[in-house]
Amino acid sequence: MLGDDHPQTLVSVNNSPAPTNRPGTWSGRFPLYEQALADRRRVLGDDHPDTLASVNNLAGAYESAGDLARAVPLYEQALAGCRRVLGDDHPDTLASVNNLAGAYRAVGDLARAVPLYEQALAGCRRVLGDDHPQTRIVRGNAAAVATHPLGEP
Repeated sequence: MLGDDHPQTLVSVNNSPAPTNRPGTWSGRFPLYEQALADRRRVLGDDHPDTLASVNNLAGAYESAGDLARAVPLYEQALAGCRRVLGDDHPDTLASVNNLAGAYRAVGDLARAVPLYEQALAGCRRVLGDDHPQTRIVRGNAAAVATHPLGEP
């Protein structure tokens, strides 16, 4: 047995609350994501990449549940940490840029969303190449905001 504070145990705890797409499945999972984040902060520290991933995961859970007031600051925190720890060109940082852009778009803040999508796309193209799956996702998001700025079909 690895113990509660072993990094592999923390990975399992972080990944265990992954929700289904059914309505109402998020609310009971927030405590699991929050506990995973608290444990990673305690064991690994605020600047460990796994801790930053947990911040991003909690933000994504809140966003998926429609709680953008909680999601946006967490995405901002995750991006600031990724930039500081991993650098601007790390794939996790680029994913965080894309995630924050999406949250800004969801709250209707296109003045912040569009430049972030542009940064994410330029970075993904430079670092990962045009055909990488992450680049394709970001390119699709950037195109979607151009044609449907607030997410309408």
